[in-house]
Amino acid sequence: MSAYLISMATFVGFFMILALALNLQWGMTGMVNFGIAGFYALGAYTSGLLSVKLGWPVGITIAMSCVTGLIAGGLVALLSMRLREDYLAIVTLGFGEIVRLIALNEDQITEGPRGLKIDARPFADMFDRETYPLVYLALVAAAVAVVFVIVECIRRSPMGRTLRAIREDDVVAEVLGKNVLRHRVQVFALGGAFMGLAGALYAHYVQNISPEVFMPMVAIFIWMSVIVGGAGNNWGLLLGAGVVMTILEGSRFLGDFIDFLDAEQLSAIRIIVIGVLLIAILRVRPRGLIPEPKFSFAASSTEQGRQPSTENAK
Repeated sequence: MSAYLISMATFVGFFMILALALNLQWGMTGMVNFGIAGFYALGAYTSGLLSVKLGWPVGITIAMSCVTGLIAGGLVALLSMRLREDYLAIVTLGFGEIVRLIALNEDQITEGPRGLKIDARPFADMFDRETYPLVYLALVAAAVAVVFVIVECIRRSPMGRTLRAIREDDVVAEVLGKNVLRHRVQVFALGGAFMGLAGALYAHYVQNISPEVFMPMVAIFIWMSVIVGGAGNNWGLLLGAGVVMTILEGSRFLGDFIDFLDAEQLSAIRIIVIGVLLIAILRVRPRGLIPEPKFSFAASSTEQGRQPSTENAK
């Protein structure tokens, strides 16, 4: 049971990184991304292929996954710079499917549906088999902490205020002198890098990746994490990812209580239960479990009024 909980916590870490990346793109900047599975797969296959085919060290392959996600995110943002909302969603969804189909059909490189076996794992030679899952969990937790600090620093910085202004009204932000295109490309590229990092960590953890894992449903789960946790609030996303993963994994045990259903019926019931629980959460907390704090002009004016003026200081 402890091994299962460690594995579950590790997958929660992957979800947290993906959710933080999506929050940077959509929660803060308003850029819809339904191609999360594509960036996730790109990072996984980049690190896996470089370690399997070329024998590169794991640390370098993980870094290259981030670079690949960064470049892919920047290119997608540039190609869709004139698109908004639903049109951008279609483009990113198409990107995710393109990556998955390439991985599925280029089997001479990716091994296709047979799955790419990856033997390399970070720090594997330094620990025994019983201890290593905890070590990898600590590695994933460290990655989550680094990504969280970066995204939270962006949120609190002047750039974060610019991103929220772009989210609310990009025309007004541009009139005020902000380079909207540059900020969007930077944010989408950085989010792609984080998703590539999550994919690389996933690939070296499971050690066998196949295209069927990177279906669009992955994006739905990450969107659930962001919405349930509270879009725009990075602390909420950590909680949201944990709640969504707990519901996803906990619903697997329904078979222990509903033994008269076959596997197919149980799978359908599981999806229904997940949907009902998420609806119930959003019914009670429509802005998420830990929503983004609302900006209050009155509070801001009061705070400024408390500060001594320059003339009084003189």
